[in-house]
Amino acid sequence: MGVRTVFFDIDGTLVSFATHRVPESTLEALAELRRRGVEVVIATGRGAEPIDEIRHVPYSAIIGLNGSECVLDDGRMLFRHTIPEELFERVLDAGERHGFAVAAKFRAGFVVTRVTPRVQAMAERVALPCPPTGDLRELYRHESTGQMCIYADAETERRVMAGLPGLCSSRWCDIFADINLAEVNKGTGIRDYLAYRGYDMAESMSFGDGGNDIPMFRSTGLSVAMGNASDEVKAAADHVTSGVDDDGVRAALTHFGVI
Repeated sequence: MGVRTVFFDIDGTLVSFATHRVPESTLEALAELRRRGVEVVIATGRGAEPIDEIRHVPYSAIIGLNGSECVLDDGRMLFRHTIPEELFERVLDAGERHGFAVAAKFRAGFVVTRVTPRVQAMAERVALPCPPTGDLRELYRHESTGQMCIYADAETERRVMAGLPGLCSSRWCDIFADINLAEVNKGTGIRDYLAYRGYDMAESMSFGDGGNDIPMFRSTGLSVAMGNASDEVKAAADHVTSGVDDDGVRAALTHFGVI
């Protein structure tokens, strides 16, 4: 049974942290996938909307916010899971109590309670402006959200999440943690998408580099960690390729005969 769909993380997998672009070798490999009839799907912690850095990637859907939503290339929303108001409020309370910034994703983008050094560092990491500040409670009254972010260290994250059993956290870098509904992650998003397409898990493949990609690895028939991934992520994958800046995507697709 061949590979019919390949799921890709964005930051550190498709997009280089050094150049903030998709390497030419990766674009060529993705174009070859499409020529061979293999579907390209994005699975990211970012929102499921057009993203400038991957505008040349021939994808057919984006699974965004760590599996909380999926938008097809024609703009149709396939699914969306949102955080209940009570849990939303408890995350904001934790931020006020522990002194860290909190962000939430709304239709217009991420909004943060305040700009801290961690918020600035994250913006620099992905070469984007800092998110705008705003009253998240007021925004939530008009529009729910599928993902929050806490700009805190790992120890603070553990303490906070111990009191939030309805939510789960994941990281793809040491600056902040994504917060989603418990039991919602990239893996659940991929399983929902495969069911929609009528594909078997064995017909899928995934590429990632962050901790939030591990559930994705467990939901595809074949998983590939980038060479720039952490040891934990590499240990969870079936195969480790070279880094995003060293033609890692093309190397793995060639290694497994997908292209």
